[in-house]
This record gives sequence, C-alpha cells and structure tokens, in this order.
Amino acid sequence: MQKVRWGILGAAKIAREKVIPAMQLGQYSQVVALASRNQQHAEEVTARLNIPMAFGSYNELLASPDVDAVYIPLPNHLHVEWCIKAMQAGKHVLCEKPVALSGSQARVLMQVAEQHPNIKIMEAFMYRFHPQWLGATQMVSDGRIGTLKTIQSFFSYFNNDPGNIRNQVDAGGGGLMDIGCYCVSLSRFIFGAEPQRAIGIAERDPSTGTDRLTSAMLDFGRGTSTFSCSTQLTAYQRVNIFGTEGRIELEIPFNAPANAGVRSIVVTKDGTEEIVYEPVDQYTLQGDAFSAAILNNSAVPTPLIDAVNNMQVIEAIFQSADENAWVTL
Repeated sequence: MQKVRWGILGAAKIAREKVIPAMQLGQYSQVVALASRNQQHAEEVTARLNIPMAFGSYNELLASPDVDAVYIPLPNHLHVEWCIKAMQAGKHVLCEKPVALSGSQARVLMQVAEQHPNIKIMEAFMYRFHPQWLGATQMVSDGRIGTLKTIQSFFSYFNNDPGNIRNQVDAGGGGLMDIGCYCVSLSRFIFGAEPQRAIGIAERDPSTGTDRLTSAMLDFGRGTSTFSCSTQLTAYQRVNIFGTEGRIELEIPFNAPANAGVRSIVVTKDGTEEIVYEPVDQYTLQGDAFSAAILNNSAVPTPLIDAVNNMQVIEAIFQSADENAWVTL
C-alpha cells in the first residue's frame, strides 16, 4: 500500500521517543529521513531508530526529492519559519503545537498556506485522535449528559530547569504555551465553538520569566471552561465535562499511554458507567490521518484556522493576565 515518505526536522525528545516510533507503525506513513543541525548527531539518531537518511541541516532534508512531508518538533519560536520553508519546498507539514507564538504569526502562516493550496498543513494536537476524545464528543453531541454547560481541566508537571527550552521566554516556553494550549484546544473542541471572551491570571517564575502557573476561564456564551496549567506542580492531568444531566471524566486525557488502556467515567441520571478504551497510539492515529489526507488529496482532519483561533485565545489569556480584566475575542 502506498505510504507517505516522512522527514523529521529536528531530533527533539518527543520525536525520538514518541512520534517517530509511532509513525513507523503507521499504515500510511514511513519515516525515511531525519535532519539535525549536526550531521553526526543526525546519523546517531537515525541509526538508533532505523531511519534510512540522515541530514546535517534542515534545508538539506527539505531539498530531498525522497521526502513528501515533514514533521516539525522544533522549539516553538521556530515553528512558523520552518513551516513556511517546508511549504515553499513543496513538503506537506505536520507541526507541533503551538503552531506560532502569537495570533498574528499564526495568521501569517495561514496566508502563506493559502498561497500553496496543494500543500497540506496541520497543527499536531494528537489527543484529538484518541478514541476517548472521539467518544466524549459523541456523547456530548448525543445529549448523554444533557446540555453541555462547563468544562474543567488541569494539566501540570514539574520542571524548573532554566536551561530547558520549555523555561525560556524567547523560545515560547511556559505553562500556557506548552500544556495550557491543550486545555484551550479541548474546550473549543468539545463546545464546537469559539469563546466570546477570556480572563486569566498568570504567576511567572522570577528567574526565567515564564508563566509557571496559569489559570483561566473561557466564556462560550452558552457555557464556560475553566482550567489551570503549571510547569512547577506535581504531575497531574484530568478533564471533567459537565452537563445538566451528567458528566464525563477523562482520567488520562492528554498523555494516554500507547501500551495501556485508558478509562472514562460517565455519570448520568441512569447511573455510573466506566468505559475502558483499548490501548492505541494516538501519534500513530494522527500520522495516519494526516497521511491519508495527503494520499487521498482530501481535507486534513483539523484545518489551520483552528490553530489560528487557538493561538488567539492563548494570546487573550496572557493579555487578560497583564490587564487584570476580561478580554473580548
């Protein structure tokens, strides 16, 4: 069966440990190349992961006629630059979240994408492909919990290393950009709409300047979403979706393990139901869905406008935290 030939721009940990092994198992994807800024490092990684081609620069990989699409796991501040270069080189693009550092950057990226209508591009929110999320959205749509009214989510880990890229302001580090973006995304995903306004509060690390604890409320008009995210709290994640007649709780909403099932708890007027989803690799599902869109020349699962809108909400939360007031979207 025909497969998309993938190149990886960068040797980030998420690429080495999660995305590449997952895409190597894909029905429609095969990883054929990896580029690093150092040729020796690229060769070491490709040898370890059994990838045929190693490149000592990103531009070399983009020039290869043997690569159809690229996955970009580079630091946040490099996303727009290399997405644009990849599209200009004729490569389809799957870019890690968040796709940009601001709403204006994301809009520039979308304008460039519109100039390349034959190129597929998508922000890599892998959680949306997991069956537990497809199940949750279906249950909300079917009215299992009555009328959707509010969503509560939490996502945290502890990392206060100033040398880590996630703790560098100029590189787009901090809690909201790194993991709070999931909370924003899932809220828009479940409501199937954009928030009308946002309010947030952010506590910044005095040494790095990144937000280490951010909380926010999104007002969707017909309901709300509240969340907290942190880079300096004990590791935890949970999502609760509340309706007028029940709720859905996702125990491992974001980092669902590929080798173990995950559980959702559904509470309705009829009682409590435990739904166990069999082990799947959400990165494999994401890679295959995007690859299928390339092979079939069909629309990508999540259009780029979704990434633009998500970035605009993130920007509004930061603005609200600075101004101590609601920000209208």
